[in-house]
Amino acid sequence: MTDPAIVRVEDGVDVAVIGAGPAGLAAAVHAASEGLITVVVEAAAIGGQAGEAALIRNYPGFPDGVSGDELARRLSSQTALFKAGFIRNRAAGLTQRATDHLVRLADGGEITSRSVVVATGAAIRRLGIQNVDKLAGKGVAYGSTVAQPAAMTGEDVVVVGADPTTGPAAVALASYARNVTIVLRGAVDVTLSADQVNQIERTRNIRVRVNSQVVDAYGESRLEGVIVRHRVSGTTEAVGAHGLFVLLGAEPGSAWLKDTVERDQDGYLVTGPDLELRQGRSQGWPLERAPLLLETSVPGVFAAGAVRHGALSQVSAAVHEGAIAIMLAQRYLREQAPIAVSAAG
Repeated sequence: MTDPAIVRVEDGVDVAVIGAGPAGLAAAVHAASEGLITVVVEAAAIGGQAGEAALIRNYPGFPDGVSGDELARRLSSQTALFKAGFIRNRAAGLTQRATDHLVRLADGGEITSRSVVVATGAAIRRLGIQNVDKLAGKGVAYGSTVAQPAAMTGEDVVVVGADPTTGPAAVALASYARNVTIVLRGAVDVTLSADQVNQIERTRNIRVRVNSQVVDAYGESRLEGVIVRHRVSGTTEAVGAHGLFVLLGAEPGSAWLKDTVERDQDGYLVTGPDLELRQGRSQGWPLERAPLLLETSVPGVFAAGAVRHGALSQVSAAVHEGAIAIMLAQRYLREQAPIAVSAAG
């Protein structure tokens, strides 16, 4: 995949997009196509975690599905087509100034931007098992939800959970899969609510392995099964499966904003109406108007995609939010224009 061109930003930019996953690339495409001077900051691979997906089945316009790499390549090509710049670096801090924002980079560099879109995503927590990871996209899926349970029709599947979505995901899969095995590190009531436990007990094709963990996986071109070990007795069991869903939650890429932008208890950036509900406009919001839909606690700084509190874990939703973030950023920039003219005079 060819990266967009590296650009000089000494004179400042209109939009600094932090992160080059689906949300960030979509934001860059829309910003640059509107004539805004745009730069994307990304330290890792373009496409983010979505770029590793073997097949995204529910992306609009691709009835046969599209690989994450292909989608990322297309979005990246569009950012280059519209002359969006690219900086291979990591954002390390953000400072709000009178009419703009200063993004500090890990290498000591700085970018002055009139608006910022944070699209740094959330890193999915993994099992860290070599044989499991090598089958990612080949029957092994990491995430916080199961996006397409119907794809497991007639199959045996395993769900590894340490997340509130574990129970609903297993029940959804059970409507299609032949058998569903839930593997929990602790007791049932630690991970699952009482209602979820009751629902699982009523679902005949779900079984639960408590105080257990997946320690290995097997299969060549695709997943054939996993090894489950009981954490107390040490006994192991081979469980045949063509689907392994690891739902261990995620770590949002927002640590660099810890002392600048309001986050929820899990580190996700709070935006728009959720921001107002949490703090009230009078307590922390500096403007007379309410925060815009994807606007964070810092005016002119927007969040899109998985880093945002309440975001859907879908590529199409991330792309949609990236586009909306630019629409809102344009509104913010129009609000600032009279201030900039007055200051110049």
